[in-house]
This record gives sequence, structure tokens and C-alpha cells, in this order.
Amino acid sequence: MSKPALLFLSHRIPFPPNKGDKIRSFNMLKVLSQHFDIYLGSFVDDPYDWQFADKLEEYCQQVFLLNQNKLTCKVKGLSAFLMGKSISEQYYQSTKMQKWVDKTIQQQGISQAFIYSSVMAMFTSEHLDKLHQVVDFVDVDSDKWRQYAENKKGLAKWVYAREHRKLQRFENNVAAQSAHSLFVSDPEAALFKQQIGPEVHGRIQGMLNGVDTAFFDPDSNFEPLENEQVDVVFTGAMDYWANVDAVSWFVKFVWPLVRQRHPKAQFYVVGGNPTSDIKALNGNNGIVVTGRVKDVRPYIAQSLVTVAPLQIARGIQNKVLEALSMAKPVIATHMAIEGIDARSENIKITDDPEEFCEQVCQYLEAPQDAYENRLWIMENLKWTATLKGLPLLFRNS
Repeated sequence: MSKPALLFLSHRIPFPPNKGDKIRSFNMLKVLSQHFDIYLGSFVDDPYDWQFADKLEEYCQQVFLLNQNKLTCKVKGLSAFLMGKSISEQYYQSTKMQKWVDKTIQQQGISQAFIYSSVMAMFTSEHLDKLHQVVDFVDVDSDKWRQYAENKKGLAKWVYAREHRKLQRFENNVAAQSAHSLFVSDPEAALFKQQIGPEVHGRIQGMLNGVDTAFFDPDSNFEPLENEQVDVVFTGAMDYWANVDAVSWFVKFVWPLVRQRHPKAQFYVVGGNPTSDIKALNGNNGIVVTGRVKDVRPYIAQSLVTVAPLQIARGIQNKVLEALSMAKPVIATHMAIEGIDARSENIKITDDPEEFCEQVCQYLEAPQDAYENRLWIMENLKWTATLKGLPLLFRNS
């Protein structure tokens, strides 16, 4: 028996689920595929991900993927200054994607669409009169640019402030034209409501991330690391500006204090595509930069503590959820823990470098089991529970 057709647009291929946005988009795709015939259109910005393209066929009726050259997209982004649009919009603009969307909607008689990341809504803008559209903003992207602007000076400050204004206007238009707008948490949804008129508020809601608790299980079957001393670990995509900034802050303000007390301590930075600045840290002062790894779990499992020292953030940090699910102590800034209601003796929250150091040193000196962290994840953030309401936002699901 055929299922209703659903257009699913994602700014990044939703497989493999190895970084924050792809973890969420993949799990949403998996849930929606149980109720709809999925027509997926997505960009591939990392050549590594092409090998997994056929994995999507299990969940989709049709898959359309476009290679995204980052340098070309940055050049396209510059045209935003001439067109009065946000850089983000122009970065993702694609004639090929637009033609595929137009053709697919017409040929398949599609009347419903799921948009993952607000920028992808540009491709359905000419079809809104016949589309029931649900958009997952995930977090308030425009607010990140406001935060960036606060930490810059001169031209960079002006550019980031402009992007905040332009992208906010675009986000508001998308939400006003959509049946439902989702955000990764209730606080994130509340923040968005502050920038848009009250007539739209009833169509805005939070929908939490989950965790694959069977995968991120300290007792699951994964290959342990050999001859590696992982005292402190940070995990995340290391070409993402907020992660780079977090590691840089930790290395500058916290780690030297830790090493004064524990000269042999090791800090592992685990994540793909590290920038040149992050690569340069490798081998210095007990810092190990791994680059992309086959499995992040051994690094979390063998660490004494996971750190999340984010200085700029929106939404929920999957790196924190995964560490909690692995029963690890977590030390996080207030930014990194936002939207996560878990509290225990082994979740420390501080923005002060000296206090951050003190907490790290306590775990180095007296390692702690944090199984209560995993129990909280099991009780509150399994994907089957957090996404159970997603199909109900559509017709005939």
C-alpha cells in the first residue's frame, strides 16, 4: 500500500548521523519514512559523505543529491550584498535544486513538505499555495550571527550584524508562511517568538533531540583505544566555528591551568575536518587532535571527563547528550547546557576559567562514575519519545 508523498529538503545530506544537525535530520527522516514516501533533496558539502548515498534509499522513494563546493558557495554568498539578501540564502541558492523541486512537486503531485534548516525553504517559496509545509529551524540561526557580531570589531562586526538582520527577516517570512515551525527546545522556540508577531506564536513549538541510547552505551560493543591516555575530551565537527571557538577558549584560558597541576594530562579534540588553527595545537602541551575518527565512543568511554566550553551556541548540544548517555561527567558552560534540564553531581556548569580548571582537576584526581547521567537520558531523551509528535504535524500521516 502506497503512502502519501512528502518532499523532504535538507541543507546537508542526513547520513551518516555523525554530527549534530545530521543526527537530528536522519532521525526525523527515519520517523517520517514510516508514514510517507519520501522525496529527498539535499546538498553534500563533504566528499566523505558520498559513499553513504545509497544508505538513504532504505528510507526514500527518490533521492536527489547535489555536490556543494564550499569555495563556490562563499563566492555566491558575496552576491548577497548586491541583492539585499542574507549571505546564508545566497550560499545555498541553486538552480539545479530549484528545478528538481519544481519538477518533483509537479510530477508527484506533492502537497506536503518538510524543510530541515530554514534556508531550504527558498526552494518551495513558489509552491506555498499548494503545500502544507513544516519547517525545522533547529535553532535560531540569526541569533548566532548576533553573537558573532558582539565579539567582532570593524568591518567584520558590520557584516555579522547585517547577516543577523537579513537572516532574521528571512526566518520570520518562512515561519509566517509555514503550517508549523519547530525548534530544538522550548527555550529556543521562546527566543524565536520574541522576534516574530504573536499571530504566528501558535504555530511555533519545541521538539527535543534524542539520543541513540543503544549506540551511546558504555557497555555496547566497540573497539577500545590502545595505548592512549584520554583524560579530557571534546567532541564535535572541528570545521564548525562555534566548536573551534570553544576549543580555542579552553586551550587558552583553562588548559594551561590544568597542566600546571597535572603536567602529564592529555586533552583530546575529536572531530572531523579540523581547521589549521586546531591542527596546530596537536602535540603541544598534552593536546591531541585526532581529526575524523571511525567511532567517537572509545574516546568518550576512556576519558575521565567530557568538556563543552562553548562561548557561542544555540539549541541543544548533541555532544553533551552523548557524553551523558555514555555515563560520563560533563563540565559545560551555560551556553552549552542550555535546553538540557539534566542536573546531577556529575554535571558541572561554569563560565569561569579558574572554576572550570578546578572541576577538571577534581575529575583527574578522583575519577567518578556518572551512571545517573545515562539514566536521565534513558528516561527523558530517547528518539522514539522526542519525535513521536512529528508525523502528527502532517495530513494523512
